[in-house]
Order: sequence, then C-alpha cells, then structure tokens
Amino acid sequence: MIMPLNIPTEYIQGFLKSGQPFWRAMVRQETNGDPLDPMHTTVQPPEALVDPMALIDAYSAYWPQLASVWTRTLASTMGAESEPVIAPKRSDRRFLAEDWRKNAWYCLLKQNYLLNARLLEDVIDAVILSEKDKRKLEFFARQLIDSLSPANFVATNPEALRLVFESSGDSLRDGFTNLLGDLQRGNISITDETAYEVGRNVAASQGTVVFENDLFQLIQYAPLTDKVAKRPLLIMPPCINKYYILDLQPENSFVRFACEQGMTVFMVSWRNPDAAMAQTTWDDYAEQGALAAIDVALAITRADRVNAVGWCVGGTILSSAAAISRARGDDKLASITLLTTMLDFDEPGELGVFIDEAGVAQREGAIGRGGIYSGKELGFTFQTLRANDLIWPYVIDNYLKGKSPPAFDLLYWNADSTNLPGPMYTWYLRNMYLENNLCKPGRLTVCGTPVDLGRIDTPAYVLATEEDHIVPWRSAYRSTQLVGGPTQFVLGASGHIAGVVNPASKNKRSFKASGDSTGDPDAWLASAETRPGSWWNHWIEWLKPYAGESVNARKKPGSAIHKPVEPAPGRYVQVRAA
Repeated sequence: MIMPLNIPTEYIQGFLKSGQPFWRAMVRQETNGDPLDPMHTTVQPPEALVDPMALIDAYSAYWPQLASVWTRTLASTMGAESEPVIAPKRSDRRFLAEDWRKNAWYCLLKQNYLLNARLLEDVIDAVILSEKDKRKLEFFARQLIDSLSPANFVATNPEALRLVFESSGDSLRDGFTNLLGDLQRGNISITDETAYEVGRNVAASQGTVVFENDLFQLIQYAPLTDKVAKRPLLIMPPCINKYYILDLQPENSFVRFACEQGMTVFMVSWRNPDAAMAQTTWDDYAEQGALAAIDVALAITRADRVNAVGWCVGGTILSSAAAISRARGDDKLASITLLTTMLDFDEPGELGVFIDEAGVAQREGAIGRGGIYSGKELGFTFQTLRANDLIWPYVIDNYLKGKSPPAFDLLYWNADSTNLPGPMYTWYLRNMYLENNLCKPGRLTVCGTPVDLGRIDTPAYVLATEEDHIVPWRSAYRSTQLVGGPTQFVLGASGHIAGVVNPASKNKRSFKASGDSTGDPDAWLASAETRPGSWWNHWIEWLKPYAGESVNARKKPGSAIHKPVEPAPGRYVQVRAA
C-alpha cells in the first residue's frame, strides 16, 4: 500500500525560489568561469592516448563479473545463498544497512554500481597522460563516481525510502526544509552549529588577549601549575582556519595539555580578513604576524628564547619567519615544532592537482593586487577531497532522510571558515604550490631578506600523519633535510586533523619514531618503531630539555608594556566569514 506524501506545494515553490541564486551562479560559472574557484582552470583538456591492452583487460574482467552479478542475484531470489561478486571497501560506510546485503534488488544495485565504478577507474588507468593530468582526471572521475552512488537518491536508498513511507512523506518535507536552509546559507550543514559557542564550550581555556594588531591577537593562557618553564610556548595555527582546533574541549585541548605540563602558552589568533585586509601580503604574515608574536612572548616572559609550534600553513609562515630571524642575526627560537607542514611542495598532495600557471595567473589578475578569497569556497574544496566523508553523508541524512546533523565540536570548527587576503593567497599559490621556491636557498626574498631554511639551526620536531591528503607524509619528511638543526621526525596515525588532535588523556592510536634519518622517507619508515598511544607525550618529553629552568608561574597576564586587552578567546576569532 502506498501512503500519501504530506509535502505542501509551498515547500516545492520555496525550494525553487531559494535555489534560483544558486543555479544562476552555477550557470555563470559554466559559461564564464570563476577565477576564484580553486578547481577552475582555463586549460583545455589534453588529448590523451589509451593503452589498448589495458583497456581490453579492463573490459575482459568486467563482462564476466557483470554476468556473475546477475546470475547470482537471480539465484538468490530462488533461495540460493552466494557471496557477492564485489564488495565495498571496509572503510566505505554507504552500504551498511542490511537491505544492501539481504534484499536482492538493493544488492544488485550496489554491486552494479561498484562494478561500474571499478570499470571507470580501470579505463582511466588505461589512459596515457602526464602524472598531473592523470591525477586531475582521477579526481573528477571520483567526484562523478561518488555522486552517482545509489545511496544518494531516495528511490534507490532503502533507508531513505522506508522513512518516506513510515513518515507519510514527512521525512522528505523535513529534507526540503533542510535544503532550503542550506541554500540560503550557501553551504551544507555538517553539524548542529547551535550546540557550540566560541568561548563557552569551545575555545574556552582561561586566558587573556595581551596584544593585538591589524593581523592577529595574541592570547596568553592562565597557568595550570605552580611552576612553569622559563621559556614560553608560542603556537601558530594555520591562517586558513580558526585557532581553536587546538582548544576544542578540555579533554582534547592541546592548549590545556601544554599548560598542564608546565608551559606558559601563547596562541596566535589570526584576524578573519575583510576588505580592510585586501592588500595584506605574505611578508605581513611573517613580519607583523610570526615575528611580532615571538617578540611579544619574549617581552612578557623575559625569557631568552621561545619554543614555537606551527601547524600546516602556520608552520610554513613560522619557518619563513625563523629563517628571516636567523639571517638577521637573531637567536630567538629554542626549538621549532612543525605539525603536518610542507616546506618542500614538490609533491603537494591532491590540492596541487588543480594549480597550474593559467589558473594562478588568473587569480593574480583578479585578487593578487587586492581582494579577498572566500573561506567558504576554500572550505568546499577541502570537502570535495573527501566527498564520501564530508559531503554525501550529509546530503543523505539532511535532505533524503530529513534529519538534523548531530553536534560534533571538530565539525563545528571545520564549518567556521576564514577568508584569505588575495595578495597573500596568490603569492602562496605561486611560490609554494606552483614554483616550489621556499625550499630553494635564496630563491625567495621575504621582508627584504633572502630566505634560506638551512639557517634554521634550532632543534626541530617534525610531525606528519599517515593518511594526510593535504600534506603527504613524505613531503613533510623532507623538512628534516631542509632545516639546519637536529631533527626528530614522527609519523602519527590517521589524517591531517585527527592525527594531530590525538589527546594524551585518551592515549589512542599510535605513532612511529626513531627511524633511519639519512634522508630517504621509505628507509625511515622501514626502520621506525611503532609506539602505542598519542604523540603528545613523546613531544612533551622531547620539548622539556629546551624549555629552560623552572620558575614560579605568573599570576597576572601580560606586562607593563603589553597590558591585557580582553579575556580569551578575543574578538578576532568570533568573526564569521561572510
């Protein structure tokens, strides 16, 4: 029996009306191109050759398997039991419902989809292209394959279809409501954003803003021990995200962990760029950002040197500043820690696939001399790199099933995007991703000083993560060969975020350390020791010899010169990207 669907006409009309700006934008992008779209390129697709034997092998494997899928499906309808011809990967969560295994129709849909996906992948493998063009083709093919999953459509998703009938259509109505809201916001909801508030239950560690300029605020956190190390710990997060990924909840806060270990912790909170920052450059981030933060931390603590931590782009900015500082004759760093950071961009991971001369030149012409690059666009690009984790599950739950996404602090942070100044962003694209200049001594001049990473002669702790698709671990490993001081390379489990935010209190996962340090990442991997638990404990033991003597913890934040500005987390982190 088919139940009536309670979907009022005004919901459909509202959906079409709210979607008009979105569809017009899509049409403009298709016809004119968007120079700010990181996946846009003006280069025509290259002519490709195909390896005929590889193509024959692909189809020779496909047709017998397809026939076997149908014959086994027919047999199952008559009560016979058989193993599936093809099964999803263990990490694939799209087909976990029992219907995908026990219902012959859905099992047939699933296996047909997986088999056709494998065929398309094999056909692409048979195409003869340059490595970069091949990777670009693989990426877009993966987007197509992921989008065509039967789990993404109401009529072919058993869970969504069952909800439609059980709720008399209410699930679809709620799904339309969710879609309307997301169209108006311009992004897919991936968490319950009402569950968190910056300064209340995320970014809530007690501290004080003790300095600010047009680029950043500096937070000094309250000590959690009676005695602290003389030398402060300065953390420089990426400027493409908010700093509080390192201060989410008390139980997974890197900030709190460092304070509990007797460190005086300072955090750079980058300003979310608006029109007033349209002319800001990479030089500004190095001089007025990293170097200024180091000077303030030293002035407040009266220490001789600072221990500095940089994550991702924050680590790249920090390394640039450290090389400049040493070239000027300064010795302000006791140690440097680089978390999933690239200094050599020769193998830049999946993001590098979309960066070419034509695309960079186009962005330089549009915003390179002044402008703002939207954080929401950049955030969507990162989502597409893991569409089956960060896009399609929310399309299914939000729109097909009419559910609201659950509260998750990490995803709340992920949705809290930041803009980038056009001049800084385009300079970064050209000199890092496109031309890979930073790792070449003297090739770049930053703040009027030639940059040579080999001048960084302080001890360096370099952390990479095994499944990082943004900073491949072998690329991160090359940093150990670029800096001039002694290095400790550590390879954590998981990816770019979860591999870093691995709280010592939970002591989950594992990491590798103490491998061959002769310069070959694979030789290092083969000889490294696997150790259980969080890398945080390993890092703090490495850091302690560079932390200085133990002194009484400071009862008041700031100093006579650098007086408290406002309580943490400060104003800058509260600004949302438009």
